[in-house]
Amino acid sequence: MSKLTDKKRIPRHIAIIMDGNGRWAEGQSLPRAKGHIEGVRRVEEIIDTARKLGVKIVTLFTFSTENWNRPESEVSMIMSILSAVLEKKIQKLKQDNIQLRMIGRTDRIPQPLLKTINDVIRMTRENTGLIVNLAFNYGSRLEIVDAVQKISKSVQRGELAVEDINEQTVSDALYTKGLPDPDLLIRTSGEQRISNFLLWQLSYAEFYFTDKLWPDFDAKELKKAITEYQSRERRFGALITKEAVHE
Repeated sequence: MSKLTDKKRIPRHIAIIMDGNGRWAEGQSLPRAKGHIEGVRRVEEIIDTARKLGVKIVTLFTFSTENWNRPESEVSMIMSILSAVLEKKIQKLKQDNIQLRMIGRTDRIPQPLLKTINDVIRMTRENTGLIVNLAFNYGSRLEIVDAVQKISKSVQRGELAVEDINEQTVSDALYTKGLPDPDLLIRTSGEQRISNFLLWQLSYAEFYFTDKLWPDFDAKELKKAITEYQSRERRFGALITKEAVHE
């Protein structure tokens, strides 16, 4: 068995910042819409590859709270593409035993799209395979604000004492409650920042940055990222002892 396919060393949870759709299209003198459509094809390929490798969770930074500042025509186009893809792929999600989830605020999402998302979440809720977690209308600072407000209300109601607030309390108040933190963060397009994505959850994740634009990030590139992840020592702030090395 190769190092890559060692199931014990496959990251359980991979988070991905899918960056570069627009630049990919512009580089090929194509409309930006073509970049987003090609980006969807890569999502399908990456999800399928991750599932076959034994990854348990893939969290995709699909649309940030800052993305509303893009031209209205592009925002509308992204919404339409996502809605069409979800409606088209529901049977494949069920066939592949994939569970869809979403993290983020729902207030600005168009109602038809929100209904489609909720329908797919409901129809895949009982699936027990790979969890695909869409970070949509998501911003990590707002997530933390929402968590603080949620905890504060629990204190106000007398359900929680201030001195009992700990890391688990905060984790349980986040959108990702019940999910393990990511082991690996991948960002495409050459940018080396996390852009308000999973600020709390990425505390001990390994970061992998690549110059590949998202539409060029295929199964081979995912395996390359996992190979790099497997070559690192994850210490979680502790020292690696001689005993641990020989275990």
